[in-house]
Amino acid sequence: MEKNWRIRKQGDPDVIEKLSEVLGVNKVLANLLAQRNISTYDQAKSFFRPELDQLHDPFLMKDMDKAIDRINLALSNNEKILIYGDYDVDGTTSVALVYSFFRKYSPNLAYYIPNRYHEGYGISIKGIDFAFENGFTLIIALDCGIKAVDKVEYANSFNIDFIICDHHYPGDTIPDASAVLDPKRHDCNYPFKELSGCGVGYKLLQGFSIQNQIPLTELEVHLDLVAVSIASDIVPINGENRILSYFGLKKLSESPCNGLKSIIKIAGIENKEITIDDIVFKIGPRINAAGRIESGDKAVALLIAEDELLAQSMGDRINEFNNTRKSIDITITQEALSFIANDPIKDNRYSTVLFNPTWHKGVIGIVASRLIESYYRPTVILTESNGMATGSARSVDGFDLYQAIDECSDLLENFGGHMFAAGITLKPENVPAFKERFEQVVSKYIKEDQLVPSIEIDAQIELSDIDTKFYRILKQFQPFGPGNMSPVFLTKNVSDNGCGRLVGNSGDHLKLELIQEKEPFRIFPAIGFQLSQHFAYIKKGNPFDVCFSIEENEFRGNTTLQIRIRDIK
Repeated sequence: MEKNWRIRKQGDPDVIEKLSEVLGVNKVLANLLAQRNISTYDQAKSFFRPELDQLHDPFLMKDMDKAIDRINLALSNNEKILIYGDYDVDGTTSVALVYSFFRKYSPNLAYYIPNRYHEGYGISIKGIDFAFENGFTLIIALDCGIKAVDKVEYANSFNIDFIICDHHYPGDTIPDASAVLDPKRHDCNYPFKELSGCGVGYKLLQGFSIQNQIPLTELEVHLDLVAVSIASDIVPINGENRILSYFGLKKLSESPCNGLKSIIKIAGIENKEITIDDIVFKIGPRINAAGRIESGDKAVALLIAEDELLAQSMGDRINEFNNTRKSIDITITQEALSFIANDPIKDNRYSTVLFNPTWHKGVIGIVASRLIESYYRPTVILTESNGMATGSARSVDGFDLYQAIDECSDLLENFGGHMFAAGITLKPENVPAFKERFEQVVSKYIKEDQLVPSIEIDAQIELSDIDTKFYRILKQFQPFGPGNMSPVFLTKNVSDNGCGRLVGNSGDHLKLELIQEKEPFRIFPAIGFQLSQHFAYIKKGNPFDVCFSIEENEFRGNTTLQIRIRDIK
């Protein structure tokens, strides 16, 4: 698919000059800092050297004092507390975090993950009934609950209190719970709005620890779980998320909990520095697979396991779920692509909405993402569950999916999510009307350039600018992710030195050795995935422009710098 190249607005020249001088870095690196709204030495120091004491006071979050008071009351009265969370990575890591922390302070603790197929997303009547039948008087809900007005009212009728820790957008009414923690509440002045669900849970535990004079080190041992949630839920990795993920990745690399340790071993990434990409592509999907194929409580059981051998056995089982998930989502993706290909007006559509009642509910979010790779437009994939059409929606860069779905809300029974991803439930007979309304709304708001994938380029450089010092400093920009993406560079008029070849089982990838006719002359190894269509042109020695990121490549114990090609023109 053809991509647009967009060079980001460069930083203020005076700021770049100043940063270059005080930090002793070249102007390319100084510009990267300026683009990230860093303009002083102290800001640069905080960026490169995050500290946990830079986290905001948890009591700045609305209802935090109420939440801590209710938990303290429950603990002093030996009440039974149920830790409740969603079945995805953010939800299961949230439950594992809060459960692992509080099990040191209460024997009357249990957790509950709703079944994706029988209960659906969020707070369920079945979950509340379970709490009532088993004598729980307090439910701490994580990564869900902000719209559960009726469910909380139902729980109140049984004298069951709720503490809600969520990070999704609220509806018009806030649930009548003992406390509702959500930085996206309109009446919440918490300075950082983009915490993951697990991040909100962490703030709850931070507040509890401060109030009860518990050393924060007892909480910080669980930061590996927070990092996994941040990466998997695709929240911006800036502000507090940068601090939490920075230290969480260190914990993940050096001494992860038994459950994550087993997943890391299975994924073949042990004895290395774990990155956000490792979580997104190798750790997160395996944890997610439990809820997609069987039950999310299997993921929680893994993440709270205190016995290492048990964790390894459970990790193997979850890896089997992941293999099953991959097989199912490949089949459904192929079916979905076939449906689109046979749509006579597909080229005139601004959106994709597909409904097949037989599709597996556990993978439709993945399928929606895969379809965007082929047909770059907002996409909704629906299946049938418990007599309702239910599904997942995914967006394209810059388009507010949540707003578009909100304008179709009269056709929906339920929906929730954020700008780039959402879940919806509607009556099957409303699917055709939703499909047309969604198309109308998307066509009304989407811009033409949002219908073509784009690559945002941070700066134009020469290959000779890349040396060991340059990369050493660039590496300190990590962890990379939304809000702080791995810098992408443009270099013009490069060529292959004649050693280029096609690699991969089907020859889909390029392996090149890039050169540029400039001094000092250097050869850079480069890899370009899914770019084989350019090989015929390149092998003739023709020059081309390349946009790329820089990474380390480890092979047989040797680590070298490598160019990761994003696109070629």
